[in-house]
Amino acid sequence: MNQVALITGASRGIGRGIALELAKLGFDLVVNYAGNEDAARATAKDCVATGTAVGKTIRTEICQADISLTADRSRLIDFTRSTYRRLDLLVNNAGVAPNVRADILEAGEESFDRLMNINVKGPYFLTQLAAKWMIEQTTSSRITHHASPRKIITISSISAYTASTNRGDYCIAKAALSMLTPLFASRLAEHGINVYEIRPGVIATDMTGPVKEKYDKLIADGLTPIQRWGTPEDIGRAVAAIAQDLLPFSTGEVLNVDGGFHLRRL
Repeated sequence: MNQVALITGASRGIGRGIALELAKLGFDLVVNYAGNEDAARATAKDCVATGTAVGKTIRTEICQADISLTADRSRLIDFTRSTYRRLDLLVNNAGVAPNVRADILEAGEESFDRLMNINVKGPYFLTQLAAKWMIEQTTSSRITHHASPRKIITISSISAYTASTNRGDYCIAKAALSMLTPLFASRLAEHGINVYEIRPGVIATDMTGPVKEKYDKLIADGLTPIQRWGTPEDIGRAVAAIAQDLLPFSTGEVLNVDGGFHLRRL
């Protein structure tokens, strides 16, 4: 029986990259999306094809849910439970950028509330729901001898510690999101559930498209030791490493996938 992964915000960008890498490992998938059903269906179809190409037979289902909404979070977990009867890996990937970049002396509450609801509240309470179900499964798997520990991975950002004064709401949201990992890692270790954070750097997605010229120049000028844009595949491979139990004695760990941005160089 295949392991099952639920990936939020998986219709495109980083989430799609994660889904494709997990398909290669033979995971059955729930591709969550908020609004772009066509993109979600395309990702699901491509995941099945990707699995087939490497000899894996997988199932991929899509599920619409806005993780900022209580009812949608519950429905997403209920959908996964009714469809697959198990959950081995939750990937908290869904997130949004500000609709408008605004100086912190001018920014309003509407954008702040939107980012906190989607980028922090959503994954926090979805993780709570998933963790409770994982604990149920972990208890029952002592009888069925489930070999692989269940895992939770949150995709954050270098904005968790990097000040951008024209999008302070985004930075604060990502900083808050980063606390999710040590909290749940501490709480869930006794149940054999490992929790991780992957912290992407400058990744080529729709979200970063409008600032491509700016980052092309910064990267060329040495912003990162590895002088290229990151890709969704880079993040997907980091998720895949965790999914394969290659970090079994680590929990609460942060994996920087940022081209070395986090290094402080003179």
